[in-house]
Amino acid sequence: MAWLAGVDGCKAGWIAAMASADGRAAPLIRVMPRFADLFAGEIVPEIVAVDMPIGLPDRVKGSGRGPEQAVRALLGDRQSSVFAIPARCAVEAGDYEQACALALAHSEPPRKVSKQGFHLFPKIREIDALLRAEPSMREHVFEVHPELAFRTMKGEPLTHPKKIKGVVNPLGMAERQGLLRAAGIAPEAVSARLPRGAAGDDLLDALAALVVARHIAAGRGKPFPNPPGRDSHGLPIAIWTFASATPPHRIEP
Repeated sequence: MAWLAGVDGCKAGWIAAMASADGRAAPLIRVMPRFADLFAGEIVPEIVAVDMPIGLPDRVKGSGRGPEQAVRALLGDRQSSVFAIPARCAVEAGDYEQACALALAHSEPPRKVSKQGFHLFPKIREIDALLRAEPSMREHVFEVHPELAFRTMKGEPLTHPKKIKGVVNPLGMAERQGLLRAAGIAPEAVSARLPRGAAGDDLLDALAALVVARHIAAGRGKPFPNPPGRDSHGLPIAIWTFASATPPHRIEP
């Protein structure tokens, strides 16, 4: 049986929503300290959709990588959730000041690094190291963005933010929960008890990533840009969502 996973970063490491490709059972919710742990258990997913940048250019032109620039226009008031990820050398920097200096030197126009983006760098490096060491995995791990996934589910930008000034917004959470249920995610998964080290919005984002993974498995995956770019190490540079009608290509259970 083929398995799929939607993954998001969380305080304890990574939260994964795992389900069989046939969609018959509610997703299993797991938290693991390392991204590589996802591939070391009894259940190894065939497709992983993860809310984390993959593929780092050596130089950036404009407000972040190409995928980030491409999807922001689709998100309406939610576009600020798409952080601008800088050049590889800045992501590999050891501290914030060094990262800003390297980002300035390797971007046109020169741009520093946001503090929110900087806090993602350890997790970006974790996936980057794994995919560079295991090239065969590059065709199985897809970068997604939850706000783009939810926007695709709804068909238009979302009405409510999931957080306001860092505090969870009940209206935003309820809007996203409804979209997940409408997309076929079991209600018990949408309202599942949170594992230690993960927040409620982390769970919803992982489930949104799982929705995209299901569409990718069915041949409905849609990358921005199309076709995806590649960085100097051969890693894909694209944010994936889904289209409603393309020829199916299912993974056989």
